[in-house]
Amino acid sequence: MRIKKLSIIGLPMDLGQTRRGVDMGPSAIRYAGVVERLENLHIEIDDLGDIVVGRPRLIENPNSNLKNLELVSKANTMLAQKVDEIVASGSFPLVLGGDHSIAIGTLAGISKHYKSLGVIWYDAHGDLNTEATSPSGNIHGMPLAVSLGLGHPDLTDILDYTPKVKPENVVIIGARSLDEGERELIKEKGIRVFTMHEIDRLGMTRVMEEAIEYLKGRTDGVHLSLDLDGLDPNDAPGVGTPVIGGISYRESHLAMEMLAESEMVTSAEFVEVNPILDERNKTATVAVALMGSLFGEKLL
Repeated sequence: MRIKKLSIIGLPMDLGQTRRGVDMGPSAIRYAGVVERLENLHIEIDDLGDIVVGRPRLIENPNSNLKNLELVSKANTMLAQKVDEIVASGSFPLVLGGDHSIAIGTLAGISKHYKSLGVIWYDAHGDLNTEATSPSGNIHGMPLAVSLGLGHPDLTDILDYTPKVKPENVVIIGARSLDEGERELIKEKGIRVFTMHEIDRLGMTRVMEEAIEYLKGRTDGVHLSLDLDGLDPNDAPGVGTPVIGGISYRESHLAMEMLAESEMVTSAEFVEVNPILDERNKTATVAVALMGSLFGEKLL
């Protein structure tokens, strides 16, 4: 799919976890020059700004151990409605986070437009926890499970349908930190996972070839959900939950370049950039560089 028009929408939210600062991610990514970078690729850019989350008073729900459930549900509903409008207009949605719980809203807005949406989850984590399995109650560790229809109805039922994604249409790339409940769910649902072991052993070229081939025949669109903590902390230090031994900067560029060549990606989000924990906006700059590769930027 050759992208001609792209709509950027930010959700500056850090309510899906407890380390503050990731709400400044969309601003950091814009400061790193995302609009200018993509305009250089002759793509028409419509920057729609950010959904207003504000600084709401945090309310604990005594009936749930999910942190900030009502607020996360409300923000994701607003995002889902906006993304729905973007897709309906024929534009490519590029969502800037925010913590990874925003994927709940992104996928809710996108999936209703596809019969069999595929998802590439580029992340150190599986984000497959539920209220029953989560050690922390942080919703940013649950968005993929929610999108599979597993979790609290305030999250799974956004835009009044569930599930958003089928487990056989999901590919996780870069996993190296999985909770016990997530490992069990991966085996139970048969989710395709390329851990760091596979990346080290097979190389990123083979991993991406297999991921692309796996999704190509079974999906009518593919959403890329890229968490910057999928990369090694040496390359992307400004993330809330860094895990050493991650995907390199160059491997990530190769992955994005191969996705660009496949022309299969129909929507994308980049999340978990935390400028408070960063080094001179390095992580946001990496995010923008990867977007360049995803949307067809070449050296020659």
